[in-house]
Amino acid sequence: MVRVDILRRRLGLAALPPAPSSGPVMQRHQITRLRHETRKRTLTLSSIEQLSPHMRRLGFTSTDLGDFASAAHDDHIKLFFPSADSAEDAKPCMRDFTPRRFDADRGTLAIDFALHEAGPATTWAAAARIGDTLEIGGPRGSAVVPDDFDWYWLIGDETALPAIGRRVEELRRGVPVATFVVAGPGESQQLTTQAAWTAHWIARDGSSDDAAQLRAALDDCPLPPGDGFVWIAAEASVARRLRTYIVEERGHAREWTKAAGYWKRGQADAHEKIED
Repeated sequence: MVRVDILRRRLGLAALPPAPSSGPVMQRHQITRLRHETRKRTLTLSSIEQLSPHMRRLGFTSTDLGDFASAAHDDHIKLFFPSADSAEDAKPCMRDFTPRRFDADRGTLAIDFALHEAGPATTWAAAARIGDTLEIGGPRGSAVVPDDFDWYWLIGDETALPAIGRRVEELRRGVPVATFVVAGPGESQQLTTQAAWTAHWIARDGSSDDAAQLRAALDDCPLPPGDGFVWIAAEASVARRLRTYIVEERGHAREWTKAAGYWKRGQADAHEKIED
């Protein structure tokens, strides 16, 4: 700009007026981290819906939900289940779950339960009846991935389906989103969304592990053009292998790839954030 002004003076022209200030520049793709007040809430079961042979959606109501907040599709809340220990001072069993759908106006919260291996969550959900109560806590915080990317890939197994389904339903109109889910036979779901959704349902074949089956499906799909965000959640070792594949072999940006272990083989109540 200085050289332009000197040249204009030599030519006898007036200097250019200063450029108007446009204020702070907003950067795209910024992940926002929020903290929430954590407290226990008591919910009452109001609806039961069998989504697939091994996925059950339980709907809850409560006046305690008046100040409940869940800003990200992969938030976690703690559910407190009765302990198998009959002692009076036995502590409840805690498990992490995704708030699948929250309606603040109606004061309702839906939570999806994958009914597979025996455990306190599966036992409770399988036997639950309308009017039963359940305590929850959280979420403690949210990491909000903005809906301003050019495309999204969501990858996981049954445990990731609640978060995947919520994200697909909440994305903006027309944005391309592809889901890659490995699950048992008959576990596919229908989702209502305004996004341009492409679903890849991968039937678990038992002859290879989940990582190999998901990778085979991903190999057949080129990364779309533009800026994209890849989200992965599965058994911890599977999620780690897939993150390495997406970042190192497919060349996707590390900062636009998020992976988490939603469970660990042989370990109860395990959750792992996977980073370098």
